[in-house]
Amino acid sequence: MKKDIHPEYNEITFTCSGCGHSLVTRSTGKNTALGVCSNCHPFYTGKHKLLDTAGRVERFMRKYGKTGKAMTGE
Repeated sequence: MKKDIHPEYNEITFTCSGCGHSLVTRSTGKNTALGVCSNCHPFYTGKHKLLDTAGRVERFMRKYGKTGKAMTGE
């Protein structure tokens, strides 16, 4: 290997700002703060929040009205 051409390879820490979990790995980058990690993200924890989609549909129908007729291409 040639000397002085390879990047510096150090231990870095990824820290979650949501739950405080940290992961130590090796990379050429710097220490990084994450907004969310797999320990606190709802997709990975199984704590999903259900959206009120029925309310949105009702609000749409109230705003634009329901004609009951199918649109025909002319």
